[in-house]
Amino acid sequence: MTTALLSTTFFGPVQWYQKLYRYDRVCIDQQETFQKQTYRNRCLIATTQGIQALTVPVVHGSNRLITSIGISDHGNWRHLHWQALQSAYGDSPFFEYYEDDIRPFFTERNWERLIDYNDDICRKMCELLDIHPQFFPPSSFNFPPSSDFRTAISPKHPQPDPEFQPRPYYQVYRQKHGFLPNLSIMDLLFNMGPESIFYL
Repeated sequence: MTTALLSTTFFGPVQWYQKLYRYDRVCIDQQETFQKQTYRNRCLIATTQGIQALTVPVVHGSNRLITSIGISDHGNWRHLHWQALQSAYGDSPFFEYYEDDIRPFFTERNWERLIDYNDDICRKMCELLDIHPQFFPPSSFNFPPSSDFRTAISPKHPQPDPEFQPRPYYQVYRQKHGFLPNLSIMDLLFNMGPESIFYL
């Protein structure tokens, strides 16, 4: 049985979802401390201007445990994120097919804790991708070091991951920017639709 230890992510990158698909068991670390400028509260999308980061504003006190991190309502970010997604992917092959599934995360409900928000996003994306990861609490077993991807999957300082070799797929702005690897799973889904699972 193979096990992947991961950090929580906000519409995580393709690499993160590859682990959910390829590993027998998955654990999301709920004992780690929150770190800024990571996939825990941001995702990367492709726009006509290039890569854009969508960041969820968070609130925390002296306790930076990931389960204590709240979501801020500052700046009308949900509306701005949804507008950015419509602008970036409105012309993609499968945006209209999936938009009713994705829109509620930005328009119809407010989550208080980041980890709950990310968990609901993850489960919806797994449903849309038709993957069925087996989630287990980290306390249930020991992990070999090779299965710990908490620092390897990072937007700023990614570490080598021999298991993940980004392969080009269709992207709306590929002719303008070239292929942009390892963006948010939404990029893969909106561009490749039901074939996304074969890429993973």
